[in-house]
Amino acid sequence: MAKRICITGSIACGKSLFAKYLNELGLETLDADDVAHELVAPEERERLRAVVFRDPAARKELEVRLHPLIRARLDAWQDAARDKPRVVVIPLLFEVHWEEKYDIICAVVCDETLQTARMTENRGYSREDALSRLAAQMPSTLKAEKSHYTVRNDGTTEELKTAARDFVRWLKEQEAI
Repeated sequence: MAKRICITGSIACGKSLFAKYLNELGLETLDADDVAHELVAPEERERLRAVVFRDPAARKELEVRLHPLIRARLDAWQDAARDKPRVVVIPLLFEVHWEEKYDIICAVVCDETLQTARMTENRGYSREDALSRLAAQMPSTLKAEKSHYTVRNDGTTEELKTAARDFVRWLKEQEAI
């Protein structure tokens, strides 16, 4: 049976781009955020976004409803290819305490100042919104400490591509793929 592999990290650390590079290297990936988007209508997502990062009780209520559905979809997707490794991307892996499900966890991390800049410059968040989203998640440094492998994404996209190749090489050394 294939090893269960998970990518995690905080917002704007580059998890999705890293997963894209893993796909290019032959590893299939599925992102929990994409699954969540499938479960929530676009107009509802916009309304919820405005509330959940400022209201912990509303965020908790949403998580109680969505997380079991997301986890079931991720598990079914990985289980469907029992002999072929598939990688899931779960930003809130440690926050929701799902880490025991995975044989290998890789954290994609970067400096918090860079995260804030990426959110404000690339995603159009206000500084206040960016900081509230960061505050709602476990710090990247702690995610790195709890992971088997860490990728620093403070540099260029070429450096992140190299990091993806290094991770795949490491997975092969671990006999995970």
